[in-house]
Amino acid sequence: MLASRVRPSPIAGHWYPGDPKVLASMVDRMLEEGLRALPPLEGEVLGVIAPHAGIRYSGPIAGRAFAAVVGRTYDLVALVGPMHYPFDAPFLTTAHEMYDIPFGTIPVARHALKALDALLQQRLGYGLTYVANDPEHSLEMELPFLRRALQGPFSLLPLMVRTVEPYPLQVLGESLAEVLREPRALLVASTDLSHYFPDEAARLLDQEMIRRIEAMDPLAVLRAEEEGVAYACGRAAVAAVLWAARALGARKVVSLGYATSGDTSGDYSAVVGYYAAAILA
Repeated sequence: MLASRVRPSPIAGHWYPGDPKVLASMVDRMLEEGLRALPPLEGEVLGVIAPHAGIRYSGPIAGRAFAAVVGRTYDLVALVGPMHYPFDAPFLTTAHEMYDIPFGTIPVARHALKALDALLQQRLGYGLTYVANDPEHSLEMELPFLRRALQGPFSLLPLMVRTVEPYPLQVLGESLAEVLREPRALLVASTDLSHYFPDEAARLLDQEMIRRIEAMDPLAVLRAEEEGVAYACGRAAVAAVLWAARALGARKVVSLGYATSGDTSGDYSAVVGYYAAAILA
């Protein structure tokens, strides 16, 4: 069965408001708060790292991340996140031509996906797996922020990652960098940090993951969970984006905000960590 041109949202009205006016007001407020807290960013913003939980919980920290690109213009956004569902493929993308959100549709950069797929096939012997009607939220949660933050239209290169093996992730990142060299492009890594630890323990774990991200060390990011010292559901997405950013000349990661779900829910017994950062050249 052929996929429809437009990917329908499985989470609008649940994970974030389905009413475009309500959503715009909420996202704009979070971006404005992020702008007020934004430190000076010296250099070109190559990418951001943002959380992807329900907007009530992680939205304030996502606003910190996307405040770094408010008013900027990009032709292409490479959005990389985890695939939380058990698809049997290392790298996945959408089979649709557009993503639907309450603000309208966002086109998929099919030419860029085709170029990336060809590079992966050449270097790994396999490429992207195209899926229709995926239930994944890690990419979609970033789209309202991107639409409200960026100036002008952009196309999307959506990638969902299942593998945590270093070599294919390094190949993905470096191949992605090749695809992104020509257009004005932004990298976005979508991840939450530790899940369901007491708040005090979560903060200690998350500070270790943040330290590894700030060191721009993708191998250390990947190894943190097997070492039992830090956790991130999108650690593979972060690692791939760090490899891509390094190949594009990134020189540092600047942390922009951190919180746990307890900061909004008031329940500190079992929290999820949220983190925002900018990747600068």
